[in-house]
Amino acid sequence: MGNPIKDLWRNATFGVRLIKVLRQVKDLQPDSTETIADDFEATVDRDPSKSAFVFEGATVSYGEFDARANRIAHWALAQGFKPGDAVALILENCPDYPAVWFGLAKVGVISALINTNLDGAGLTHCISIVDANAIIASGVQAERAKAVLPQLSNAPKLWDFDAKAGEDLEAALASQPDTRPDRSVRADLRGGDSALFVYTSGTTGLPKAAKITHMRVRMTARASKFLADINDKDRIYNVLPLYHMTGGCMGTAGPLTYGATLILRRKLSVSGFWDDVAEYDANKFVYIGELCRYLINADAHPKERAHNLEMGFGNGLRGEVWRPFVERFDVGTMREFYGSTEGNVSFFNFDGTIGAIGQLPEWAGRKMGTAIVKFDIVEEKPVRGNDGFCVRAGVNEPGEVLGRIGTSSREDFGGYHDKKATEAKILTDVFEKGDRWFRTGDLIRRDEEDYIYFIDRIGDTFRWKGENVATNEVSDVISSYPGVDLANVFGVEVPGAEGRAGMVAMTVTGEFKVEDLATYLSQQLPHYAVPLFLRIQPEAETTGTFKFRKVDLVKDGFDPNQVSDPLWFLDPGTGQYVTLDADCFRRIEQGEYRL
Repeated sequence: MGNPIKDLWRNATFGVRLIKVLRQVKDLQPDSTETIADDFEATVDRDPSKSAFVFEGATVSYGEFDARANRIAHWALAQGFKPGDAVALILENCPDYPAVWFGLAKVGVISALINTNLDGAGLTHCISIVDANAIIASGVQAERAKAVLPQLSNAPKLWDFDAKAGEDLEAALASQPDTRPDRSVRADLRGGDSALFVYTSGTTGLPKAAKITHMRVRMTARASKFLADINDKDRIYNVLPLYHMTGGCMGTAGPLTYGATLILRRKLSVSGFWDDVAEYDANKFVYIGELCRYLINADAHPKERAHNLEMGFGNGLRGEVWRPFVERFDVGTMREFYGSTEGNVSFFNFDGTIGAIGQLPEWAGRKMGTAIVKFDIVEEKPVRGNDGFCVRAGVNEPGEVLGRIGTSSREDFGGYHDKKATEAKILTDVFEKGDRWFRTGDLIRRDEEDYIYFIDRIGDTFRWKGENVATNEVSDVISSYPGVDLANVFGVEVPGAEGRAGMVAMTVTGEFKVEDLATYLSQQLPHYAVPLFLRIQPEAETTGTFKFRKVDLVKDGFDPNQVSDPLWFLDPGTGQYVTLDADCFRRIEQGEYRL
């Protein structure tokens, strides 16, 4: 039995927070004429001289940021782009990244935010599925884009900031005015129209382009306000990839909506993290759990407590990292949230309960359209009762979290550019005939005090080094290697590491040479998608419907004491696969390898 007084207080506290959140987002509706461009322009107008960015020692004011975006907007109009057209953006973190998509949003053009690690077939796919009218890139990303141009059927033009691989974008922008285009250009845009395409890896393999509406970007920006109290006095350190929702929307659109100063770095440097936050006087930072784990695993730094960081906000911070991080680095508050790229389910941990992704009293779940339903791991589908409807999970019982699809901002599910992919994420007849719910694909549990804890992803996709890895895509690449008959890819837990590392169980012929495999895979896959472990099986294990069995493989993992098949490990020192024997396994278990 619970404590009635404590339960009443907890529910009242949650109710007050919920009312505050709903008040902040009540004007965000699909038919609203306000866009994220309007929000950014309002910030600029409040104080154009205020610092918007600090990047590589230089400062960019809000006025300069707006002027740069205006040139992008006029350039897009000069190209003949119309509202609803798409431009692929492939840049490392820099102030031009948000300036490009801000400028395109001013004229209703959708920015497709593409993972900077992609090349080859993966890059071709991401550009093609959104029918991009142009590509904006620089550096190695421009070179990669140039290499795939012959494979793109709609022949988008490549615009290169460096003018080495494509058209000279800087020269084109220099000829454009830095004044705002007339707002009439986007007069017909509504909150339910797409502002961005953000890519997510699903269980079907290749990335899907999630439609992120203006309403959704604005809601995510406001979430940073009630989660981390973002304001114009903040100096926020952001090293997360800007092509992801956490770094690009929560960590960028949020601060830019509320007039904060963003301290950007091209990519994470563990050795440079504390130097940066101290030198640039950051008081808040954006995280994913893997970033915090990297810092915990790093050697002591002279400035790791000599800083003014008072808060971190982000997602994916596991309990075993959370407490040591706060205690070691003297960061007083960590604000965790949960939300998928395309989904309509979100949780917020307002009180800092370690390990929790938020709270959800059952009454609030019913009101907000969020439900946790029992899930059959073997069948990989929600459990239905005798009446044909889904069964709600009990206290501390893992279940899939679902979000009701409706017309309000909190129940919006824009889906993907691909309609079939969108329908695949919708579950119908959940609690009543004809209702529609978004499937997150995540297993969570709710405890006795209504705190929510993340359990695992459903299906084949796993997360490693902060990136989603689609097993079908990796399997296809491995299967094309000489001597590989079948490749069954899955994720396994590694002590001391966040997420799951890739492992592949293969059947091979005499032509197979393990010596060349690592080099081949590093050329074909992003670094985070290259499997860390190999297992050679005499034959593949499949179900009665010829699907690969993975449950037992995951359970066996990479322990040579449990697996009689030959095992290999991708040695981070040599970059090559080495025999995984008992001594190698011991060193992995004890964290002697830097993964």
